[in-house]
Amino acid sequence: MELLCPAGNLPSLKRAIAQGADAVYVGLNNDTNARHFAGLNLNERQLVEAADYCQQHKRKLHVAINTFAHPNHFTRWKHAIDEAIAVGVDALIVADIAALDFIANNYPHQEMHVSVQASVTNALAIDFYKQFGVKRVVLPRVLSLQQVRQLATTTDIELELFAFGSLCIMAEGRCYLSSYLTGESPNTTGACSPAKFVRWQQQGARMQSRLNDVLIDQFTDDEQAGYPTLCKGRFVVNNETYHALEEPTSLNTLSLLPELLAMNIAAVKIEGRQRSPAYVEQVTRVWRQAIDHAKQNATDFSVETHWQTTLDSLSEGQQTTLGAYHRKWK
Repeated sequence: MELLCPAGNLPSLKRAIAQGADAVYVGLNNDTNARHFAGLNLNERQLVEAADYCQQHKRKLHVAINTFAHPNHFTRWKHAIDEAIAVGVDALIVADIAALDFIANNYPHQEMHVSVQASVTNALAIDFYKQFGVKRVVLPRVLSLQQVRQLATTTDIELELFAFGSLCIMAEGRCYLSSYLTGESPNTTGACSPAKFVRWQQQGARMQSRLNDVLIDQFTDDEQAGYPTLCKGRFVVNNETYHALEEPTSLNTLSLLPELLAMNIAAVKIEGRQRSPAYVEQVTRVWRQAIDHAKQNATDFSVETHWQTTLDSLSEGQQTTLGAYHRKWK
């Protein structure tokens, strides 16, 4: 099982590798990836450095080119693909069918992974993507563990799961909330709630957060202020103020490690290219230790208290969930 960790910059990449990541995934600093924020991701020079560093340390480098190409602008996606392959990256994470076809026809030996943005949820969909020669499919965070287990027994394609990090209530990449407020879709411009639309404003004793001038939430001094995404805002509904769509929380599948190993899941992925190097360092350390423990003795594996404490402290809202993997009603 590969431990795949995020890196929005070179310091994060180096810390992930130092803490035992088997592979690191990055994006280029443009809208060809789904974490297109100012100051995030790698330029051409930094991508070369990242590839060299991973090769020196015998770790793998994955590059996410996983948004959907704009009409009449596919050349930008082709350039990103050419650039990544030229430096010798180990895998490309891709969602756009045209991009997959371009790689298959022009770089038939390049390893490709179907991005979570493609929302591949069933065996027939996996079979469809085989025509492009893909090696791995990243499953969306809307499947139950039983559904994942079913897929693992019916396909010969590698499966990758998100193991820790931010959650989205929508099928991967299919959210219209951000584009409704800002006019920019996460799956094309590469960012949910782009920073240029975010405003913070002190209003009396409360700090207000706004997205394109729409009030998303407001916080007292003793509350942690969250990033203003529409789905995780607090709104007044029937005279009650609460998280009407989704509470801030993070996915944490640490307790499922023995089951994931038994299913031969190829990789567990840590979300968080937009997070700090310190976050990447701490999460990678915990997951490296946990995976190693589970491999040594899966039958007696249990989540160590200090692991859980560390992950809780790094989670949205200081709380974690198993998300759709654990559906009590089923």
